[in-house]
Amino acid sequence: MIIDCHGHFTTVPASFRAWRAKQVEFADNPAGAPSRAAAHVSDDEIREAIGNGQLKLQRERGSDLTLFSPIAGLMSHHLGNERTSLEWAEVSNDLVRRVCDLYPDNFAPVCQLPQSPGAAPKNSVPELRRCVEEMGFVGCNLNPDPTGGYWTGKPMTDREWYPIYEALCELDVPAMIHVAASCNPCFHGTGAHYLNADTSVFMQLLQGDLFKDFPTLRLVIPHGGGAVPYHWGRYRGMSLEMANRPLEGLLDNIFFDTCVYHHPGVELLTKVVPTSNVLFGSEMIGAVRGTDPNTGHYFDDTKRYLDACTALSDADRAAIFEGNARRVYPRLDAQLNARGKRFEAALEAA
Repeated sequence: MIIDCHGHFTTVPASFRAWRAKQVEFADNPAGAPSRAAAHVSDDEIREAIGNGQLKLQRERGSDLTLFSPIAGLMSHHLGNERTSLEWAEVSNDLVRRVCDLYPDNFAPVCQLPQSPGAAPKNSVPELRRCVEEMGFVGCNLNPDPTGGYWTGKPMTDREWYPIYEALCELDVPAMIHVAASCNPCFHGTGAHYLNADTSVFMQLLQGDLFKDFPTLRLVIPHGGGAVPYHWGRYRGMSLEMANRPLEGLLDNIFFDTCVYHHPGVELLTKVVPTSNVLFGSEMIGAVRGTDPNTGHYFDDTKRYLDACTALSDADRAAIFEGNARRVYPRLDAQLNARGKRFEAALEAA
């Protein structure tokens, strides 16, 4: 089985986006806000959006199951207020659950949280619990910067984040560190803000001792880890100098995906980072939707890049494509086992 750990409902029907726009417009005037019922998307609309989008490409590119969450950029925690963020998270997560109900063999649900600038992170815990405990979600996206590129909040090692980490450990689900849209004109959303956040959060974790307090916490840093693999020596040196510990000690808790859109980048990632810490991801359909004129293939067809990494052993490939995702997302593994879909490499090793 090939598990894609990073997918978003980017082909959501236009009516859903329109509902969100109206909700934000009337954020300070609830009397004029659209009703929750108006956000409804029919099963046929879901089938059209998914069938012509992620499902079609999933089949064409050879993956089997995608961890599926609401559109990351459209989380837009900087828009509206805490009330609208909660409502938006609820309707978005409910819609993702319906996608997974219609296509249970192809998608597993990951939720967004109702974060908002200035709001205490602990306020997001009830929605996390609702999604995991009541609706069977296997993970969440956690935004380190709800301000949308201005970074006015505290680093993710600050104790104000601890209630979320406590819930994640109790529920035994990981968080993917994922910002939303950027409203700072200095930082393009997917080209700068996303990669800045990936790199910045890794550095925050290097500087702190978060995993001493939460030894079972698992965080996935997407987009290949931003600048981290490319500057691995820099971070190894700073870890020794600043924290007096080997950088490799963080790898019990931090994982990276393969959302890197060229072969040399994916090859570097798999050579620098232990393969036990790399999860296959494509972000399909995501930041780059076009084809590479040099190859004629889609940039976000990341499986091709992994297939071309000749230094990877069969065991490495099995771990990256399936085993690591099942280990990092144990609720996913339990759901797959319940359907009789055991991890074959693990069975062979046994």
